[in-house]
Amino acid sequence: MDLVHLIILALVQGVTEFLPISSSAHLILAPRVMGMADQGPLIDVMAHLGALFAVLVYFRTDTGHMVIGKLALLTGKMTGGGRLALLIALTTPPVLITGAGLYVSGLADALRSPLVIAWATLILALPLWLTDHFCRQDITIKTLSWRGAFLIGLAQMAALIPGSSRSGVTMTAARALGMTRPEAARFSMLMAVPVIAAFGLLSGIELARGADLGASLIDGLIVAVLSFLAAFAAIAVLMRIVGRIGFLPFVIYRVALAGALFWWAL
Repeated sequence: MDLVHLIILALVQGVTEFLPISSSAHLILAPRVMGMADQGPLIDVMAHLGALFAVLVYFRTDTGHMVIGKLALLTGKMTGGGRLALLIALTTPPVLITGAGLYVSGLADALRSPLVIAWATLILALPLWLTDHFCRQDITIKTLSWRGAFLIGLAQMAALIPGSSRSGVTMTAARALGMTRPEAARFSMLMAVPVIAAFGLLSGIELARGADLGASLIDGLIVAVLSFLAAFAAIAVLMRIVGRIGFLPFVIYRVALAGALFWWAL
């Protein structure tokens, strides 16, 4: 594949995966706007892999605590890391079950239209601003209840609509429950680990079925490295921004993006 094409796909995946602006919307639209061919499942796998490792490395302390906590759970001991791992596990089934249903039914492809993306981008920008502006900030991951984690997991199902943004809907739900901005962002990104792994696995299954690679292994490795670097930088920027000024810059971007999408689609 063309190197410029690979760089654009990797940067789009890496930068938008964790910002509340919808990576799926950008990945769907980028090839259309720039006249590029579909990248194929290999690139999807490698882009997700790069983003996944970015989360694991950036939040390596949380990741390590969860691994140790899981081992402690086997001995019947509940640690902070074990509790966090259970909270993340509790948020995951709703989106995986719903996503599997959309994939099997074929409805997932029906949602991949510019107008659906535009409406989802616009409509879900308002709740993000409202919850960030008006809701309290007194809950952390340590004080998040099991019920609260499950509600955030239910909200994550809306992320299956392209344009809604997985990080956007989960941060909105977390802020609605009263989580602080940095903790809402941190929990949202930790929640991404099993979800990204699942969608990467789905692309891997397509590869195993003999789907057209769409690229060479070297292309895939380039995308994985660039996606990792872009995602790591995006996480760092997000944590810095939300801690200082909140989610307003992303709300403004979503409204502007929605306007551009409506203009382009109509």
